[in-house]
Amino acid sequence: MNARIARVETFLVRYPVAGAFKYFTSAGGAAPTRDTVLVRITDDAGRVGWGQSVPSRTWSYETTESVRSTIDLYLGPALVGRDVGDVEGLWRVMNAAIAGSFSTGQPIAKAGIDLALFDLAGRIQQQDAASRWGRPAGGPVTLSWTLDPRAVSDLGPEIAAARARGFRNFNVKVGRDAAFDLEVCREIRRHAPEAFVWVDANGGYDLETALTVAPQLAGLGIAAFEQPLPANRLTGYRRLRAQGALPILMDEGVVSLTDLREFHALGLLDGVAMKVSRCGGLTEARRMVEYLAEHGLSFYASGLTDPDVALAACLHLFSVYHLPHPAALNAPQLLRGSVLREPLRIEGDQAYPPPGAGLGVEVAVDAGGAVIEPR
Repeated sequence: MNARIARVETFLVRYPVAGAFKYFTSAGGAAPTRDTVLVRITDDAGRVGWGQSVPSRTWSYETTESVRSTIDLYLGPALVGRDVGDVEGLWRVMNAAIAGSFSTGQPIAKAGIDLALFDLAGRIQQQDAASRWGRPAGGPVTLSWTLDPRAVSDLGPEIAAARARGFRNFNVKVGRDAAFDLEVCREIRRHAPEAFVWVDANGGYDLETALTVAPQLAGLGIAAFEQPLPANRLTGYRRLRAQGALPILMDEGVVSLTDLREFHALGLLDGVAMKVSRCGGLTEARRMVEYLAEHGLSFYASGLTDPDVALAACLHLFSVYHLPHPAALNAPQLLRGSVLREPLRIEGDQAYPPPGAGLGVEVAVDAGGAVIEPR
């Protein structure tokens, strides 16, 4: 590919949040926002690709400030002058500029760059995601509705609201209090006996609680148990998987294909709830999805309330690789505003990957109510 990186720029974007979610809080009574970092990469011919990093300081150690400083001061300058099409070489440069620890260093920051490079290369080659990957195009991705109740009495109205918007399936935030969590799941089953439901503890349980809760969740028809323990409690994951009450999914702890291979070899998981943003973007996420398929592991999907550009990337991957379960991509549920000239097509719980070269989206920085603050 005859194209070299000329500039890497970042922009802060704040999306208004609709409704309550544990990862979005604000100080002093201000309305919460979901803050993200748009990444624009321009090549030496003036062509542009867009990416998006979606840090969440209450979920991981990366913040909007750390993402921007990392890209502006280290990753971006290291990539200038490099070949846009040399994916492996570009990743070597990024991993040399920001080293890893247990796994990939600052993967959420790197994800924004990876998506922008994917978008730019696709535009240069006039290829969409399916063509780039040598696979047939997929269809829409079915979304699930995220339930994060503070009281059991909240569930009936929220499930009714979800159904009114065309959602049929649910992912549930648990891990605070086992007795409350079980009551929540019983109430969900009372209101939605036919729904596909899985739970995500975000590492909130200790081992003994998780071992006690898992069979009871299975008895309520819960499909899978995502991140029941903190990411570094590896022997606990082995015990939970040996118990066999529910499929055990990892999320926070699986950042790269190397992590996935190791944890699989050690017998710690039945599958992964894939996040494109968590593992550095589409390059590594696709490798991980292919590994899941090759080894017969469960393929679930979630996100970090990814809006706009990041959501488009997720939809391409999960569509082309035929995600078998509803995806916990909850930006359409929780966020308002857009930076796209044409918003993503979402009809009820059906989300359509945008057609066109690259990621298939056109960014308009003054569109739709999202506030962009260029540095």
